[in-house]
Amino acid sequence: MHINTKAISGFSKLPKSGKLDWVTEQFFSDPARVRQELKSWWHSNEEQQRLLDGFSENTISNFPLPFGIAPNFLINGNMYAVPMVIEESSVVAAAASAAKYWLDRGGFHARVLGVKKMGQVHFSWGGDARKLESVFDELACELRKNAAPITANMEKRGGGILDIELVNLTHLEPKYYQLKVTFDTRDSMGANFINSVLEDFARTLDRFISFHPVFDENEERDIHIIMSILSNYTPECLVRAWVECPVEDLGTFGDGFTAQSLAEKFAKAVRIARLDPHRAVTHNKGIFNGIDAVVLATANDFRAVEACGHAYAACDGQYRSLSQCAVENGMFRFWLDIPLALGTVGGLTKLHPIAKHALELLGNPSAETLMEIIACTGLAQNFAAVRSLITTGIQQGHMKMHLANILNHLGADVREAEAAMLHFAGKTVSFTGVREYLEGLREVKFAAL
Repeated sequence: MHINTKAISGFSKLPKSGKLDWVTEQFFSDPARVRQELKSWWHSNEEQQRLLDGFSENTISNFPLPFGIAPNFLINGNMYAVPMVIEESSVVAAAASAAKYWLDRGGFHARVLGVKKMGQVHFSWGGDARKLESVFDELACELRKNAAPITANMEKRGGGILDIELVNLTHLEPKYYQLKVTFDTRDSMGANFINSVLEDFARTLDRFISFHPVFDENEERDIHIIMSILSNYTPECLVRAWVECPVEDLGTFGDGFTAQSLAEKFAKAVRIARLDPHRAVTHNKGIFNGIDAVVLATANDFRAVEACGHAYAACDGQYRSLSQCAVENGMFRFWLDIPLALGTVGGLTKLHPIAKHALELLGNPSAETLMEIIACTGLAQNFAAVRSLITTGIQQGHMKMHLANILNHLGADVREAEAAMLHFAGKTVSFTGVREYLEGLREVKFAAL
């Protein structure tokens, strides 16, 4: 149904209650009921609610998501209970299952391979590229000197500007150049820091081109800054996570699955995801089920992490699985390389009340340690999903986890839900099956009245 409404001027200036009143009156058939329901999700602590409202704009309510725990993660010899924020059934259970499985097989291992982040100043310039290249070292010194007040604190923490590169892309677009800048932002995600430096670089670059004597008094001094912005593609901010054990230690499974057959079928399934983009997308989505949940729990930017990860999955020109598997010389090895630009200080990580607890739960890790934890969670999720696919099939476990949602949807009371849980233990769960079971229960109950 399309609802006709008039445009509104000054919506952002209305108080929160005014915004809620306007939305419910304009777009809902029962505005009083919807208004009451949305207000019921406001935080009872006014100070906490003001904090949440400050994270976004034009807020009218809160949108709660479950905060779960996946225990028994042994990572680099340390035990973790991993916080996960996600609404999809079975994800936390699958991660916990994989963590427990690998607990007795050496646990998870992880190593940060790089922490470089990157930003760019995009500009248009029609001069002689050889002249700009000839004075680039001088320009780089000027860029660093002028940005020193911005970089000083980061440098005290051991970070700062790593490298400045001139990129000539005039073969792709007339007059198009970049300053490509790499950074180490230590334990902060560093977006504001990087963007501030880049904007300062743009001002210095403009002055340098406009006044340096090497450039002629013509279009060589005519520079146009297009934009200055960090890149969320951070292939050099990379972490590797892996598990490994002798094939015989994988154990046996139902339906005649020996350890050797499991290892070989598992490796083939992962290989298929390396070869077929259609399978790779779903395969990687499973990895991000685990990764996004921890990124959200720690108030990091899951959109940036997702975008970067998917770009990295296609870095050779074809979209592929982010994980790989090998069975060689009697050893099973399963690993994941993924770029993760994260922060544990600054931003929402220290403002969001639950994110602070999530980080404390993990031992207040450095950004590098958090990279390792999150990569291992993604690998655990992937392991659990692929193991289910090649053994019991994905639906058996998935639909069991959906049983509670189905019962809620069908309006089951406490006794009906308990009876259904017992009835469907060990059985295949489907929406139709649950509905028919409840109808049968209710017919018996009605007949007894």
